[in-house]
Amino acid sequence: MNDALDTDWSEQATAARRNQFYAASQRKFVPFKDPMVFRRGSMQYLWDVEGKKYIDLLGMNVCISVGHSHPVVVGAAMAQAQELTHCTTMFYHPTPAHFAEELAATMPKGEDWVVHFTNSGSEAIDLAMVMARTYTGNMDLLALRTAYHGPTSAAQSITGIAAFRHPGMPGNVAFVAEPNQYRGIFGAGTEPYLDEIDRVIATSTSGRVGAIFVESVQGYGGIVEMPQGYMKGAAERVRAAGGLYVADEVQSGFGRTGDHMWGFEADGVVPDIVVMAKGIGNGFPLGAVVAKKAIADTMADKFMFHTYGANPTSCAAGRAVLKVIREERTQDNARLVGAALLQRLQDLQQRHQSIGDVRGRGLMLAIEMVKDRKTKEPDAAVTAAVFEKCRAQGLILSKSGPDRSVLRMVPPMCLTLTDVEKVADGLDRAFTEVAR
Repeated sequence: MNDALDTDWSEQATAARRNQFYAASQRKFVPFKDPMVFRRGSMQYLWDVEGKKYIDLLGMNVCISVGHSHPVVVGAAMAQAQELTHCTTMFYHPTPAHFAEELAATMPKGEDWVVHFTNSGSEAIDLAMVMARTYTGNMDLLALRTAYHGPTSAAQSITGIAAFRHPGMPGNVAFVAEPNQYRGIFGAGTEPYLDEIDRVIATSTSGRVGAIFVESVQGYGGIVEMPQGYMKGAAERVRAAGGLYVADEVQSGFGRTGDHMWGFEADGVVPDIVVMAKGIGNGFPLGAVVAKKAIADTMADKFMFHTYGANPTSCAAGRAVLKVIREERTQDNARLVGAALLQRLQDLQQRHQSIGDVRGRGLMLAIEMVKDRKTKEPDAAVTAAVFEKCRAQGLILSKSGPDRSVLRMVPPMCLTLTDVEKVADGLDRAFTEVAR
């Protein structure tokens, strides 16, 4: 008996089916001008349906943390799926219970941490919003401009990029200027951006806030790292107004920044709530809210349920991710390989005038394109042109930032130094071709 599903892998047929049967909202999010069908992935590499090999610098939107089809992760998930694919949290299962314990152990010491598993990062953000408002009794929330926290209605309301916002979002959200050290409205530095938090609380809220949501490194916003002292200072100001500090680690967590397991650790701040997803499952759908126990306990009186939250198959994959990070030292690799790649990007900046800035930490890096280095006017057209040329060079990355003028690189953390040379050479050729 042949159990394989009949699948037409041709690029043309796949594109035709998408165009006919996908809703417009799901057809929108495509990177390249022409369709692209991937057939296989292994660690940091992808192969399209025609057999061409690519270096994946996108990590399938930062979801692939330790490598495509990593055998340890796949093996753990397969073993669990063959025994019991799903078990709702109405019943007890040891796999998610172990995983909750292991995640809590990665949090700052001295607090009692508890975990609520969700299906995605957006669901986790929604839950964190409810949790913060329930605990504090305050409705007003703060978020950063150019932040991205997810596409669900609630998560959209704290997302500061117009292209991600739709009608009908809930209110009670005020935005503060993001501390972008390259093009922030107050220039470089930290204090002016912290002062802005006080001004916004005083003018755009009731004076009492539920929480501030901060990506430790803004992802879709263009790899904007929080400067030293910002996260700790933001937490102090918001707590003084009755609120909580929520760290969004959906993209920057699980060792991706290299120096730390979690991005917020770079500033020594202890969040009240941590939101995580994407790399947590290495491609298996999973998210989580990790919170101080006293905060999470305030949710006990009301019903809160996620159908596939704590799915044992996904949680088995998550446990395996932590095992791989620990045993294969992927965080160390992210730091070392990321530093080497950043140096090569800085070399490219010296040779290509269209590059206004290169930045990032670990394997969370970006190139920002400008029309003029003095005015810093964003150049979306050159970004798009270089992006298309990268495809021919066997490089998969993304266009990001509010002006779509940033090339974002967030590869699987198993990227090697040999890959760095190929990436740098490919980018150099792409920029050179566009400049001709």
